[in-house]
Amino acid sequence: MARFLIDAQLPPALAKALQDAGQKAEHVEDVGLREAEDKVIWARVCANKGVLVTKNEDFVERYRRHTDEGCLLWLRIGNSSTRTLLAWFMPLLPQLLARLEAGDKFIEVR
Repeated sequence: MARFLIDAQLPPALAKALQDAGQKAEHVEDVGLREAEDKVIWARVCANKGVLVTKNEDFVERYRRHTDEGCLLWLRIGNSSTRTLLAWFMPLLPQLLARLEAGDKFIEVR
């Protein structure tokens, strides 16, 4: 089972929706990392062998430098309401989980 960490520019409701779907998920705010530097957030993901869910392109470059440590779901959705985000993302979850299970470590979600 994947362990998701939701980045600061995404709503805590995404972590809750993932939890409701039976996944392990936390928002950076829940673990005291809301204001943390990217390197600290990435270090947590790598230490937990987790999956960072982000819209932040900076993490794409960080992932490319450290591909053996963590997984990245890069959400390519513009500014949207929480409702719109969840309506877009949650139907994709089974496919994303299958890809993570198959070993994909970087998934660009459009």
